[in-house]
Amino acid sequence: MSGLMETEKSTAAAWFEDLRDQILAAFEGLEDRQTVGPTADLPAGRFTQTKTTRTADDGGDAGGGLMSVMRGGRVFEKVGVNTSAVFGELGPAAQKAMAARGVPGMEDDPRFWASGISLVAHMQNPHAPAVHMNTRMFWTPHGWWFGGGSDLNPCIEYAEDTAHFHSVQKEHCDKHGTEHYQRLKDWADEYFYIPHRNRARGVGGIFLDDHNTGDWEADFGFIQDIGRAFLPAFVPLTEKRMAQPWGEVEKDKQLVHRGLYAEYNLVYDRGTKFGLETGHDANAVLMSLPPMAKWV
Repeated sequence: MSGLMETEKSTAAAWFEDLRDQILAAFEGLEDRQTVGPTADLPAGRFTQTKTTRTADDGGDAGGGLMSVMRGGRVFEKVGVNTSAVFGELGPAAQKAMAARGVPGMEDDPRFWASGISLVAHMQNPHAPAVHMNTRMFWTPHGWWFGGGSDLNPCIEYAEDTAHFHSVQKEHCDKHGTEHYQRLKDWADEYFYIPHRNRARGVGGIFLDDHNTGDWEADFGFIQDIGRAFLPAFVPLTEKRMAQPWGEVEKDKQLVHRGLYAEYNLVYDRGTKFGLETGHDANAVLMSLPPMAKWV
């Protein structure tokens, strides 16, 4: 497949937005169902939405998106769900990064288009795990690909929660072949590792990038199922933990763990680097940072 792929681009972008709307509704539903526990007397959280824009070097339109953020809810201390579709020309640093990933010709024609959904949730209850999810499509004149995944980041680990999260992801990956899940799990374990701390940032999940088999429809179906796995993998864990009692000791563990999450996203995360290098809205790019963290 070659050319501008306008139909495929619009199809992918529309689906990312549909997944966003499903997630927003599910998360606001969790807020409504939080009727017991330390935060039950707070108002049920609701998302505030802000359009984001990106401007080209010549002042022209370079795309944008929608930032949906909830702060200070009963269940979610801070959660952001961003969608975007951006385009333009990659700068020299991004061109070199693409060349290092095996994408030829970017110096001659640096045009790009990218769309996706990115989510990070930081919870009120320390027993409820934080979570990250992302699915995206990237196009250049020299190639296209999908990427994404999701990973669970509890500060207090429960083996049964980890097992559920992974089992749902495996079920959705297996629809496209039983060889995928273990490869994507191993990739997540490698990608979400914090070298300077010699530890993983969480209990893993699935991750892939540069995914292009040459069959756009099949690859799009695969990335859709990676996105579809998110709600059934995560929501039951939140429902189980959101009313569990907690105190200062548990909250302290949560704040320290959030420090690890912030370190990873600021130092290693590809999406953070790409967003800042290509001039996207800094508030949207840094939406993943926790509202509070602690270093000891």
